[in-house]
Amino acid sequence: MSLPVVAIVGRPNVGKSTLFNRIIGQRKAIVADVPGITRDRIYGIGEWVGRKFWLVDTGGFVSGEKDPIWEGVREQVLRAMKEADLILLVVDGRSGLLPADEEIAEVVRRMNKKVILVVNKIDEAKHEKLVSDFYALGIEDVIPVSAESKRNLDELLDKVISVLPEEEEEKIDEGVIRVTIVGRPNVGKSSLLNLFAGEERALVSEKPGTTRDSVDSLVRYKGRDYLFIDTAGLRRKSRIKESVEYYSTLRCIRSLEKSDVAILVLDALEPATMQDKRIAGMIEERGRAIIIAVNKVDLLPGFDPNLFKDFLMKEFYFVNYAPVLFISAKTGYNVEEIFPAIDRVYANWRMRVPTSQLNRAIREALYFSPPPSDRRGRKLKIYFVSQKGEAPPLFELSINSKELLKKSYLSYLENRLRETFGFEGTPLRFVMKEH
Repeated sequence: MSLPVVAIVGRPNVGKSTLFNRIIGQRKAIVADVPGITRDRIYGIGEWVGRKFWLVDTGGFVSGEKDPIWEGVREQVLRAMKEADLILLVVDGRSGLLPADEEIAEVVRRMNKKVILVVNKIDEAKHEKLVSDFYALGIEDVIPVSAESKRNLDELLDKVISVLPEEEEEKIDEGVIRVTIVGRPNVGKSSLLNLFAGEERALVSEKPGTTRDSVDSLVRYKGRDYLFIDTAGLRRKSRIKESVEYYSTLRCIRSLEKSDVAILVLDALEPATMQDKRIAGMIEERGRAIIIAVNKVDLLPGFDPNLFKDFLMKEFYFVNYAPVLFISAKTGYNVEEIFPAIDRVYANWRMRVPTSQLNRAIREALYFSPPPSDRRGRKLKIYFVSQKGEAPPLFELSINSKELLKKSYLSYLENRLRETFGFEGTPLRFVMKEH
């Protein structure tokens, strides 16, 4: 990243995510009055007086806790601090200076990075007397703020900009393919992302539901950039009991809407559940290119990929254009096939077909299977076809009557276009124009 990096750290429930959301101007990090909500590193771009920087939200740092989840959170916080040009150490002004604040301040000092101490929850000027205790941490720049009400946020951002290194802003490459990794909890999405990124960017655990936010990782493979988004596992609505999980689902949907390609990860030991199909339907409805990646095939004895694929195509008939890859994120088996598949489906998603070729294909389709007549003997006539858009491909059919074009015949026309031009991995859209 050529943009400077600012990491927000602190113990749980001091308002880090609220501050993150205020700075980037959107509700990207999940905010709730529950300790430990943010577990992974969440990235966003902050901007102040024309200067941009990466902003990283982190989980609450808890020292001495032996639970594997908290140990993983600590590791994520340490990684975020190591990659940062500036650390915002956030404390709770209302709670006063606590031993946990002193412990993380000591860790921050050992990083030998530029630091600003942000004393949060100072909602009014009369509360600023609470700040004095925090000078004991030995950090020179201390700024009282209220992330909730945005009090003193401009002063904080002025200071941030003043201490950031002067680096040229990197132009965002429009050629970056944005890939969302989706699926049920515990199917191996985070393990797959970590394999791509070459590090433990997302927190991995055997416990379902570990990833609650979306985590972005920029990966370069053979000279091309891919922005991978690992998302929280999508559960059935009936199982979403916590408001946090509800917002994780919303975040996953929003991530999907911003992506170009979706990789639907299935568990080879439990494929094609109703929830898997619901997620596939969400991808199709939002018009994203799709790849189905069946993970954990190393655990299947006597695995027959042809029989398995036939089974999946029947279960996922509504996205039967999706390429199916059988992989193991644990062993790395067949994972190298994912990048070429992404390139293919992305190219098809952005494909434009010359009008002359389109009309030739439709004329051939009409010749081999003429449209049936209705009860009054009227027959569908297709005068002209043109492509009106891409991502996904959108075709306009100029016809004599919309009511004569039945869904079954439109499916036939779609299949003929797929046979002629490919369109592997992408949905197709049609609009009708009567003449």
